[in-house]
Amino acid sequence: MQPLLFGLFLSMSLVTFTGNLLIILTIIKDNHLHTPMYFFLSNLSFADICFTSTTVPKMLMNIQMQNRVITYEHCITQMYFFLLFTGLDHFFLTVMAYDRFVAICHPLHYTVIMNPRFCGLLLLASWLLSVLNALLHVLMVLRLSFCTELEISHFFCELNQVLQIACSDTFLNTLVIYLAAGFLGVVPFSGVIFSYSKIVSSILKIASAGGKYKAFSTCGSHLSVVSLFYGTGLGVYLTSAASQDSRSIAITSVMYTVATPMLNPFIYTLRNKDIKQALGKLCS
Repeated sequence: MQPLLFGLFLSMSLVTFTGNLLIILTIIKDNHLHTPMYFFLSNLSFADICFTSTTVPKMLMNIQMQNRVITYEHCITQMYFFLLFTGLDHFFLTVMAYDRFVAICHPLHYTVIMNPRFCGLLLLASWLLSVLNALLHVLMVLRLSFCTELEISHFFCELNQVLQIACSDTFLNTLVIYLAAGFLGVVPFSGVIFSYSKIVSSILKIASAGGKYKAFSTCGSHLSVVSLFYGTGLGVYLTSAASQDSRSIAITSVMYTVATPMLNPFIYTLRNKDIKQALGKLCS
């Protein structure tokens, strides 16, 4: 199975990198896509490339070299960047939901509200909160003591798995995880739910079926990505909480860390007419 797994994950990582890079280049090259929605989409694609790059290269090396050793420093570094880009994905999806809410519910004020300065502030806030969140968790892990010759039942240094093998008390770490998840997980997700509840309410008020379809088509791609991201993330959480089987946890984590970033470019390319047209111009 090792050569098959190596080829599978290598192909998935190459598709992820190529697909997201094409979206970034398409948005940069086409002036018609220089809007807030596509500005945040290009940042989401960049975050997805980095998100996959924190786990997949090491996993491929483990499979190819038959050596699953990782140093303490590399483990901490991998954990930090994984938390950083996970947080960025959360915030970018929330900001994009807010962008669709303003575009559909307040179309006349869209250019005033989503001005370049405000978009820059949203981008800066997303990066700042993600960096601080990842740094907080890593600093909390650095205070723990670990025994030698430890085994992590995962394909990367995931925070909960690392805490399970600590020799010292992890109560404060667990408390910080719940508090951070409440603020940086529940709050952005609630923002997405609120935005789409208002969007659906506004769309239902449109009289014509063509108008409803046009309004919904502008946010259909984003809604699909949000469902995929939070659906797989929730699957990882529920699997970890309900089962201690490392194999099932690893399989659901693969869906979250590898499959989701790979599918995002396909969703936006296939469901978004502007991206398809701009991509066609770029390729030709």
